[in-house]
Amino acid sequence: MLAAFSISPMGGDQSPDGGVAAAVAEAVAIVRASGLPNETTSMFTTIEGEWDEVMGVIKACVDRLAESAPRVSLVVKCDIRPGHTGQLTAKLERIEQHLRDNDH
Repeated sequence: MLAAFSISPMGGDQSPDGGVAAAVAEAVAIVRASGLPNETTSMFTTIEGEWDEVMGVIKACVDRLAESAPRVSLVVKCDIRPGHTGQLTAKLERIEQHLRDNDH
């Protein structure tokens, strides 16, 4: 499965400029330490693996942010496709191939 998620603390201690980058970086560090294939963009972190391991990593991110914030905002979008792996890059490769094929 692929799970794209966005997480952010709400309330509590934030950096002086009001940003949440440090807290989000903590969540990204948890994802990277999981060893599961992942990618972080400006809006979402996408992680690939089996249901229980992916959801376990997302829960660990929520738990970490909840240690310093009274609320945590979480948005998750999943692509559940049993028997398929490597989709973190394969989906994008298929799109790029269509773009190359249709390039005039």
